[in-house]
Amino acid sequence: MLELRLDEFLEEIAGDRLTPGGGSLAAVVTAASAGLLAKVARASRDEWGDAAGAVAQAESLRARAEPLAQVSADQYESAVVSLANVGAEAPERRDFAVGRAYARAAEPPMRIVETATDVAELAVAVAKNGEASLRADAATAAVLAAAAARAASELVAVNLTAGVVDERVDRARKLAGLAARAAEEAFAGG
Repeated sequence: MLELRLDEFLEEIAGDRLTPGGGSLAAVVTAASAGLLAKVARASRDEWGDAAGAVAQAESLRARAEPLAQVSADQYESAVVSLANVGAEAPERRDFAVGRAYARAAEPPMRIVETATDVAELAVAVAKNGEASLRADAATAAVLAAAAARAASELVAVNLTAGVVDERVDRARKLAGLAARAAEEAFAGG
């Protein structure tokens, strides 16, 4: 997926296949937000002593987010296929197999939530300390990362709809809340 040109990726998103979907898009938005932070931090080296560290963090976050676009699509497709292939198994076995597949499908969105939250929190420091003319870009990265965290947290919840309270859903929602607060702080500081 990462090897597609932007117009090809957008065609895939708009296409009639089940994937890529929201998880893949949230991962790409997270990676792009981290890349934007790296750009702002690079431009801030003259006036911000910790700019190089922010660049390194942003690049690390981008590297974490990028592969999640494909992983998210692959895991979700596997879950859908498992649902279609359970056939005549005993109900308990079928429920267990489908539950496991969807639990695996919830893992990439959880990683997206975690990474997007880290991006939003890094954006606060970049917005406060970065090149003044680019601080709005850092704040923009924060709000986009927060939106990706919120979207991915919903995907975690949807994939873990076993009827039992799952701490992963709570954790995803709390992280998305942290990302939203960080975005507000980035705009206030930038």
